[in-house]
Amino acid sequence: MTKTKINADLLKERRNCTFDVQELIHLNDGGIHNTAKRKEIEEYVLSFDELKDKIPEEYLSHKDRYESAVRKGCILISVLQNRWKDQSTVQFSGQNNLYRIVCAVVKDMSPFMLHFGMFLPTISSQASPEQQAEWLRSGNNMIGTYAQTELGHGTFLRGLETTATYDATTEEFIMHSPTLTSYKWWPGGLAQTANHCIVMAQLHISGKNLGIHAFLVQIRDIETHMPLPGIKVGEIGPKFGFQTANNGFLGFNNFRIPRKNMLMKNSQVLKDGTYVKSKNDKLTYGTMVYVRVNIVTELAFEVARAATIAVRYAAVRHQSKMKPEDPEPQILDYTTQQHKLFISIATSHAYRTVSDWLWKTYHQVVADMTTGNMKNLPELHALACCLKAVCSSDATTCVEQCRLACGGHGYMTSSNLPILYGFVSATITYEGEYTVMMLQTARYLVKVYKQAYEGKSLPPNTAYITKHLEAKNSWVDSPEGIISGLQAVAASIIKQTCEMLFQHIESGKSYADAWNLSLVQLVNASEAHARVVLCEMYWRETQTITSTVSKNLAIVLQQLAELYLYYWALEKRGDLLMFTTITKEDIRKLQKRYEELLALIRPNAVGLVDGFDIRDEILSSTLGAYDGRVYERLMEEAMKSPLNSEPLNASFHNYIKPYLFKSKI
Repeated sequence: MTKTKINADLLKERRNCTFDVQELIHLNDGGIHNTAKRKEIEEYVLSFDELKDKIPEEYLSHKDRYESAVRKGCILISVLQNRWKDQSTVQFSGQNNLYRIVCAVVKDMSPFMLHFGMFLPTISSQASPEQQAEWLRSGNNMIGTYAQTELGHGTFLRGLETTATYDATTEEFIMHSPTLTSYKWWPGGLAQTANHCIVMAQLHISGKNLGIHAFLVQIRDIETHMPLPGIKVGEIGPKFGFQTANNGFLGFNNFRIPRKNMLMKNSQVLKDGTYVKSKNDKLTYGTMVYVRVNIVTELAFEVARAATIAVRYAAVRHQSKMKPEDPEPQILDYTTQQHKLFISIATSHAYRTVSDWLWKTYHQVVADMTTGNMKNLPELHALACCLKAVCSSDATTCVEQCRLACGGHGYMTSSNLPILYGFVSATITYEGEYTVMMLQTARYLVKVYKQAYEGKSLPPNTAYITKHLEAKNSWVDSPEGIISGLQAVAASIIKQTCEMLFQHIESGKSYADAWNLSLVQLVNASEAHARVVLCEMYWRETQTITSTVSKNLAIVLQQLAELYLYYWALEKRGDLLMFTTITKEDIRKLQKRYEELLALIRPNAVGLVDGFDIRDEILSSTLGAYDGRVYERLMEEAMKSPLNSEPLNASFHNYIKPYLFKSKI
């Protein structure tokens, strides 16, 4: 990976590793073929000097930083398309690790991300075959984004104010932003990058509102890239992160588009204004479910990046003394450090494992939908909502723990942990705000509970509700016992929440008021359900995976999965005390086993993060490079500061010196 001398501590850690790291790399990539393809792409892309920064991004102005991201983004796409004709290679998202090369090119966020991540997938899933043939053809010169969220409304789609009014005399839709709050706000690449966008708007025909529909809208001239008449578009300004994403706003002033630009795979508007309703409104869930499943996959990678940085740093860093007569130990030897970091390694594996399972579920449901079978779509939607919400929240905590585990150096932008935190924390909000997503799942759980109460069979991932409502929730100290205990917790919280909701209604309150009074518990119920799914699927899928790998790797993967279960059992000990027969002594046993697992994983910690196989260019971190040259890299990066380009800054003569002599300090 690098020709420089490897830090002695990292060499020692790698010698002590008990499993074949290369085997783990192939497993994480989904096979040796995928590893080879990923490495080929990384080697090829990183051979282009035009994609390397002479000055770190963070020292550029806001404008220069964006322009650099566009320049490198265009080169990257061209490089990939010229070398690989297979378009899947340049998707930068989905069920593989290929997209992660973008992180080596644009440190923060590519302004083209939504073109590949939402614009093209929406056309693929929502446009008619004829529209797809036209809009997805090579050479159409479209750079797209996805404009749904507005200044005044986000996740509540029915509240969107942008209108698309059909004019049958011209066979056009009139796109209009009637208020300031109806302006589209947030889409990545919208400000100056995209020339087209998918716009979600209220469809109006003959004075009747027919609800939210998707429209393909050209917003800039293809040749000049100037905004078209009737379009007001620009950037929303600096943010907590995503500085190069080019997030924008968009307003319409009676802007006309052809009738054919409404995405018509499901619903159609005929020439005379006749509206053909979709056979099933749930078909429109497709794109958002896809994006939410994809987010879980991406979070696995981002947590892996943070864990790699922090674990390698913890192996190199020596601090304090455990015993006065001993030398300063590696901080990775402290149990508190292991407690902070090893859960991130386990969490990344959990997300990758669960997202693989979720992708299989997604593809099966999509296949069923093509035959008209919508039976499993509600469960998939509920799963995608709560897993997207809980995983994004947990991932943010993991990245922050990794940053804190690096002490003061983790506060340096050059560690890349602050940028990672800004990126991951955004996932809590975008493509479905955390609380709203949890309440989407809660609505599903209330329906499922009613079915259980009526003695009906439940979908597979909620069948535990019936089981634990009918049986005594006895505690068993084992991984399977922990899963059963978390199921008992979730079933009990769902039951209590539903009973409280129904009591409010029986007392005379409207359903809306009863729902509002129950919101906190409804969110808790969804979180408990998500914990069950994450723990059960991670553990179950790990049993399958470990039967296919070497004994030594199987042992470590089992330890990680067990660590994840014991960690969350301890985190939820209060709920377990309330809803199972667990005792204080049982909790002490959980803590003891958890600490044993930390000790068992410790010799393999560096090997495990090496198993993520994330190149130094993709880590973009002074603390986490493969060679462990932490202090040298920190100084080298510090010397890139423009303030270090000269020994005396002009501010001394302009401000400090006059002040000193004037005030006589």
